[in-house]
Amino acid sequence: FLVCFLFFVINCKEEKKNTLAIHLVEGLADHLFLLTYVFQVGDRDDSNLYITMKLKAAAEIGISASHVRLPKTATEDEVLRCIVTVNENPEVHGLIVQLPLDSVNTMDPEKVINAVAPEKDVDGLTSINAGKLSRGNLGDCFIPCTPKGCMELIRQTGDMAGKNAVVIGRSKVVGAPMYSLLLWSHATVTSCHSKTTDLAVGRADILVVGAGRAEMVKGAWVKQGAVVIDCGINHVPASGVRVVGDVHYPSAKERAGYITQVPGGVGPMTVAMLMENTVQSAKHFLKTYQPRKWNISYTKLKPQKSQPSDTTLAHSCTPKTIGQLAREVGLFSKEVEPYGTTRAKVRLEIINRFKAQPDGKYVVVTGITPTPLGEGKATTTLGLAQALGAHLHVNSFACVCQPSQGSYFGVKGGGVGGGYSQVLPREEVHLYHSLGPLRRRSVEGPDSSPLCFRYIFYFSRGPCNLCVGHKHAQAAFLDCLKHPHLQGELCRSVASEVMAVLVLSTSLEDMRCRLARTVVAYSRVGNPVTTEDLGISGVLAALMREAVMPNLMQTMEGSPVFVHTCPLSDIAPGNSSILADQIALKLVGPEGFVVTEAGGGAETGMERFVDIKCRASGLCPDVMVMVASVRALKMHGGGPAERITDWLLNDCNLTLLENGCIHLKRQVENAMAFGLPVVVAINTFSSDTGAELELVCARAKQAGGVEAVPCSPWAEGGAGAVELGQAVRRAADTPHRMNFLYDLEIPIVNKIRTIARSMYGADNVELLPEAQRKSTLFSKQGLANLPVCMAKTHHDAERKGVPTGFTLLVRDVSVHAGAGFLYASVGWVSTEALMRP
Repeated sequence: FLVCFLFFVINCKEEKKNTLAIHLVEGLADHLFLLTYVFQVGDRDDSNLYITMKLKAAAEIGISASHVRLPKTATEDEVLRCIVTVNENPEVHGLIVQLPLDSVNTMDPEKVINAVAPEKDVDGLTSINAGKLSRGNLGDCFIPCTPKGCMELIRQTGDMAGKNAVVIGRSKVVGAPMYSLLLWSHATVTSCHSKTTDLAVGRADILVVGAGRAEMVKGAWVKQGAVVIDCGINHVPASGVRVVGDVHYPSAKERAGYITQVPGGVGPMTVAMLMENTVQSAKHFLKTYQPRKWNISYTKLKPQKSQPSDTTLAHSCTPKTIGQLAREVGLFSKEVEPYGTTRAKVRLEIINRFKAQPDGKYVVVTGITPTPLGEGKATTTLGLAQALGAHLHVNSFACVCQPSQGSYFGVKGGGVGGGYSQVLPREEVHLYHSLGPLRRRSVEGPDSSPLCFRYIFYFSRGPCNLCVGHKHAQAAFLDCLKHPHLQGELCRSVASEVMAVLVLSTSLEDMRCRLARTVVAYSRVGNPVTTEDLGISGVLAALMREAVMPNLMQTMEGSPVFVHTCPLSDIAPGNSSILADQIALKLVGPEGFVVTEAGGGAETGMERFVDIKCRASGLCPDVMVMVASVRALKMHGGGPAERITDWLLNDCNLTLLENGCIHLKRQVENAMAFGLPVVVAINTFSSDTGAELELVCARAKQAGGVEAVPCSPWAEGGAGAVELGQAVRRAADTPHRMNFLYDLEIPIVNKIRTIARSMYGADNVELLPEAQRKSTLFSKQGLANLPVCMAKTHHDAERKGVPTGFTLLVRDVSVHAGAGFLYASVGWVSTEALMRP
């Protein structure tokens, strides 16, 4: 195969042929599998011939070449989309667009060629590669194959430095790059073309002809002993069709020292150089490629001692474009839907593409029972993800909830982190765009009895959010609510079951099924009425087709984050979505880490995460991270909230802290009840002392934590959580097996009792009459096998440490049939008159 690429020369010694063969073998022999694509538009005979030659050459040396032929009716946009798809495929090392483009539609060849990624442009025709060549950056570009082949031939004849070279022709494919190559090889180059009056061929030591005119250069013009490279291919009529070059070969060979013939000279060399460029592309890819490792850029932070506000810090960072971030984590352009330059929706089809890839390590961040000051779970979650990615160099993804839309326009810190560990752009996490209300005026159920509406839906659709049942929609529904057969008021927005459906759905179809069985009303005789009964489940699914896609954003250090869903932790799991976790686990690969957050403390949020979310997803965490802080433990140890700054910021108080560590011990035990290794992360503050941190670390390990690590993600970003990241990596390798707290088949009251005793320390539970009635009703309706979400605070907030010896009162039990769980109301949940069945 290699011998057929050697040029025909006069008086060429055999060893020169062997030298060229050896050079080509060195570039090709050490690669057994390479992949290149050849795109063709139309069905021209000459194009088919050239492509056949390329495919044959590729096959003979072990390059897998795929020929993609688009019909003549293909549009420019279709061609560009195909090229983008191949650009993004890391398994393809070369992409060739066969010219001319034979289409009935108008196409710009320059635009099509420049759509090819420069690093895969093995033809060397893109403007970027051409620009680098003209500036002499020969080691950082692909050289067009015909000029490169010509240079290989010329190089076999001796040194080019100081020689007079003449190039006839100035095309982008041959003449212009040939001029640059000879110039940067230190020859004195003259470029001639159709407007040149004196071709100056007679003084050329090296003559390269690519004018496209049959036999225009006569032998008498050629300098004695010159090197003549004929790049022309011309079909002339004779007895049949004869192929000749731009040089009159019979006369020129009598004067030339070296000369190529047509056919059989430059043509095969062009194909050889195409193969070599493909090998170079693969070699360059292999230099930077590590299996399943992202080629991602991170931002280096420069923490300030006097730290500005979170908003000021967020504004001081310039995030990467969302397109760049998507490419870095392995997403194709067709799999993301950008909203502006810094956020995007990720399409669910990506799960199918990564179906065969093993999941990464799954880390869930929980905490002690929250205090008014907050313990920094979201900040620790984001800081840990930054530490794993930017500092420990493993693929790392964070998955967090959107901030609840409470007071202060929802900007309350939750879900976006703080300090040097927050989501960017900070404000865009909170953007909402109204889609409008979904009204239902029908007042009769399937059994022809009047309906008592449980709640009315109101959607807000945008790149980040979907809200349901928002109170601001109340005015739009007054006409419905005044109807004599309708009772009740609107539910709180995030208290809606539809958001919980969004959290627990594992696919688009699963979401539609959950929405279909969502109970929105009860007839007067007590029969449940679902969205499917009302014929609106399809409408709901259609309205949520964008909301179900996770939102891709980034941290301050450039780590990827999914910010998706904001289910209220009162009467919903309080976690980010299953789909976000699933996609992230595929993207990071088996050696990577996904860090997700469980809302609330370990006794509530962690329990819901495992018993509700993990049951629905089938995913099992590898590590639990328990976030605590010295100041919060002091409060749990008896520090009065009304004088918080007095005992928090002054001298250390080891007595309060020791008492508070009893609460930490209980929470670690709660987390360990699920059979998973627990790493305690002590979120540090400037007021903490060394003695206090040592005490907490010691008590955490005594409680059963695998490791206890101080961290400072707020003040230092990922650098402040490196030790935590290392501990998490070690813990992830610990043998473990997750278990649920209760079996789904036991009665509802037994599930509640198990949670109350195991997690809360209660002696027993008591169901008030309404809760008893509902439990009996739901059992008759076949809903007793659903998991239970314990709603609201489980004991008096004034009882510090580890409350015990109390009876948990359950005032009500309700069902989210669509989401797939019951919720038992312990405290008073502001859902504003959810209707009784």
